Amino acid sequence: MQNFTKRAWLVVFTLFVIVSFSTSTVFAQSTNISGTVTEEGSKETLVGVNIVVKGKVIGTVTDMQGNFNLRVNQAPPLTLIFSMVGFASQEVEITQENVSNLQVSLAEQFMLGQEVVVSASRVEENILKSPVSIEKMDILAIRDTPADNYYKGIANLKGVDVTTSSINFQIINARGFNSTGNTRFVQLTDGMDTQAPALNFPIGNLNGPSELDVESVEFIPGSASALYGPNAFNGILLVNSKSPFEYQGLSAFYKQGVNHINGRAGEPSSPQPMYEGSIRYAKAFNNKIAFKINASYMQAVDWHGTDQTDLSRESQGNLAFNPGANRVHVFGDEVSNNIGLFKNVAGFQQNAQAEGLAAFVPFLPDQVVSRTGYDERHLVDYNASNLKLNGALHYRITDRSELSYTVNYGAGTSVYTGAQRYSLANFSIIQHKLELKGDNYFLRGYTTIENSGDSYIADLTGVAINDRWKNNTQWFSEYGLNYLEALDVAGFNPGAGQAPSPAMMAGAHQFARGAADTGRLLPGTPEFEAAKSSVRSEVIPSGSLFDDQSRMNMLEGQYDFKNEIDFMDLQVGASYRVYDLRSNGTIFADVEGNDITIQEIGAFAQGSKTIFDDKLKLTGSLRYDKNENFQGQLNPRISGVYSQGNSNFRGSYQTGFRNPTTQGQHIDLNVVSARLIGGLPFYRDKYDIFTNAYSLSSVEKYISQVSSGISPVSAEAIDSLVRVTSLPELRPERVQSFEIGYKSLLANNRLMIDIAYYYNIYNDFITQTAIRKAPGPIFFGAEPGSDQEAINAINAPTLLTPVTIPGQENTFQTYTNIVDEEVRAHGAAIGLTYNLPGNFTIGGNYNFNRLISDIGEDFLNDFNTPEHKTNVTFGNRKLTEKIGFGLTYRYQTAFRWESTFAQGDVPEIHTFDAQVSYRLKDLKSIVKLGGSNIFNNRNIQNFGGPTIGAVYYVSITFDELLN
Repeated sequence: MQNFTKRAWLVVFTLFVIVSFSTSTVFAQSTNISGTVTEEGSKETLVGVNIVVKGKVIGTVTDMQGNFNLRVNQAPPLTLIFSMVGFASQEVEITQENVSNLQVSLAEQFMLGQEVVVSASRVEENILKSPVSIEKMDILAIRDTPADNYYKGIANLKGVDVTTSSINFQIINARGFNSTGNTRFVQLTDGMDTQAPALNFPIGNLNGPSELDVESVEFIPGSASALYGPNAFNGILLVNSKSPFEYQGLSAFYKQGVNHINGRAGEPSSPQPMYEGSIRYAKAFNNKIAFKINASYMQAVDWHGTDQTDLSRESQGNLAFNPGANRVHVFGDEVSNNIGLFKNVAGFQQNAQAEGLAAFVPFLPDQVVSRTGYDERHLVDYNASNLKLNGALHYRITDRSELSYTVNYGAGTSVYTGAQRYSLANFSIIQHKLELKGDNYFLRGYTTIENSGDSYIADLTGVAINDRWKNNTQWFSEYGLNYLEALDVAGFNPGAGQAPSPAMMAGAHQFARGAADTGRLLPGTPEFEAAKSSVRSEVIPSGSLFDDQSRMNMLEGQYDFKNEIDFMDLQVGASYRVYDLRSNGTIFADVEGNDITIQEIGAFAQGSKTIFDDKLKLTGSLRYDKNENFQGQLNPRISGVYSQGNSNFRGSYQTGFRNPTTQGQHIDLNVVSARLIGGLPFYRDKYDIFTNAYSLSSVEKYISQVSSGISPVSAEAIDSLVRVTSLPELRPERVQSFEIGYKSLLANNRLMIDIAYYYNIYNDFITQTAIRKAPGPIFFGAEPGSDQEAINAINAPTLLTPVTIPGQENTFQTYTNIVDEEVRAHGAAIGLTYNLPGNFTIGGNYNFNRLISDIGEDFLNDFNTPEHKTNVTFGNRKLTEKIGFGLTYRYQTAFRWESTFAQGDVPEIHTFDAQVSYRLKDLKSIVKLGGSNIFNNRNIQNFGGPTIGAVYYVSITFDELLN
């Protein structure tokens, strides 16, 4: 792998040279055009109008006076396309070699359904005639969103689910099986996959373009693997930045906001400031060379995790509280033990004898006790920040080809919820891209390099702080001895033949915890802060710090035969991807001398043709992908669109797949409650996970029975255990998706309606399951007094608590597939947008998603999607020449959330967003006053996630090209 990047870039450069020479043409003649572009109504000149030559990459923009000058290396005739967001595009045919003072007027456009999209078919097409469901935000929608940033505004699109892990970290999903790290969804920025290589899911907008540099956002819900390959399973998001040729000049943006209004317990007691600023500059020279630079920075106090819900159970036996509580946002209490096990520990018996408590030892209860944890706010870095730097250099080699180099850099601090709560402190991710593109092809190579910086596991930090001031063995031993002492002090008579009363047991637990916690490090003290700093500075497993610099290298290309073939449209493409995992043993088993790489290849072909007087367009595509660890995947897609006037009926059969993630294949990480291991055979063999193993769901039933007072060696308790001797071999997950839809313009083109229904069938569903091992065999149906019952008395109680000592773990969570049955889900969506008189617009959408199949209790049912969700928008971007406004109402029903971190119910959510904008035309600026969740309706978007409240802000945007 050390030489892969050099070889890859050499191949890319060679291809660039070959294609550049093949597309170069020496023109004996040229055409010169100059003129002015004005607004049709006011006759004022328009700045920044995009002018391109049809079928070429060459073009220009109007200057500050609305003038343009363009030289084309081609003899007439040729066609110029004049376009600008908010105005109807216009094509002008040029028939003379020299045209001066060309006057072009563009009419302001409020007509719906005129957007052009690319992502649905990887070629340009009208959004009304897309073969699949697709949504788009253009520059105006991005600028006018009521949300406090455009990326959060994506939640208003039809079919979108957005989950917030942090104030600057949102995860996008569609059509079910949502998560805080969505490996079923692909996000592309200018064609680059934005996933973090060690995580395999997009990291929101942490390294994406700033609001100043976004030209459009396209969203496709549903499978897109037939065109985009692995993991384009639930959908794809395409973010397009602005070309420095088409969007020149200086622009700047500043926002001042505030959050944490009326903070609750565990949150800031006063409102906290938020800051965000961006700047962009782009310049072109002679329509041949152009560059752009971007910089943005945000800072805020993050949303806090304050959920005190007990993830284990509310009580044990007749206790009114649970001494083994494992609370959602409390860390360190994941470490637990059944204190009844000490009855058989010789060292504990000796200590009890020395304290005169030997007679009380048999009365140690078979109850699980957890260590005293620390609230999340004392362990997580809530100083959220995000620095983004971007630069691009473009060179038009010929009128038909353009070469560009792009670098995107993102860094900062955030919080991510995975199997645990991760504090992403001072992380960074950088992407380098070299691309050659023309009107009908592209070749690109890019690399993604992540650096975990000072990122650490919050849960493990709490565990390690506890262990450093008093190790677990000592703490639990002291707890047990003090429990017995409390019984003695309370006057309990061990020889009376009766068990302690519930009140006496409760008091003993409280006394024991207080005594065992003597000397505990308290948050805010120098000793606590020193221990926390020490733990966070040492890499896993001795500390909680990650040490990850994983990489992903990608080569891909596409060619459209539109210039060679007339009777149909045909595109082909191919890709080659390599993951280079470099976690230095803190995530994967990539310790020194054990390099881990994963290679993937893919290729596709797509053909389409219109028939029946161009009313019916049929499209078919086929893609093949191969991951080195799994069998190859063949994915077809067939679609048809029938158009009659403004009515468009569509239907499609799509297939998709997703490979197990890099972690699904290779993770090897102790997360306190279990050791997470990859699903490849190597890891199952390494830890011998099937010897004396039982499903964790059955172990929890066993624990529940023991906690209620049943003997841990009784047949009734042991019969609840389910032995696990094997799991299905890990393989890619597949989906078949059937979709029908209707999109049309009605009411004199003022009403756009879009309806879709889908039905998904999942095979080899990737999931996770957990097992717990006993140190020896456990016998079902053992006769009382038999040797088998004696063996059970030794081995069965060990299942009551997880062993967390590295190398001695008894609990393993691994990736596998559901192979015995298909998993089915379906849903529907409807969207309406109506242009009212006076430039008012009202719209809304309704989304329905339901999991049909029952996945079963041994696997995570992580559908994690509300069954009903709706958005309603109302606004007018031009109420007057200076004032505009926008309102959004969002609602979703309550739903069940299940993940490796936590399982629980997410209550229903109602939120309102609003903004008012004021245009300062002479200053080429817009002032915006607004808020997200303006009524401060506190909510969580995923169980285990932070509590989200209101954000109020005021911003000002300056743009030289603002008309």
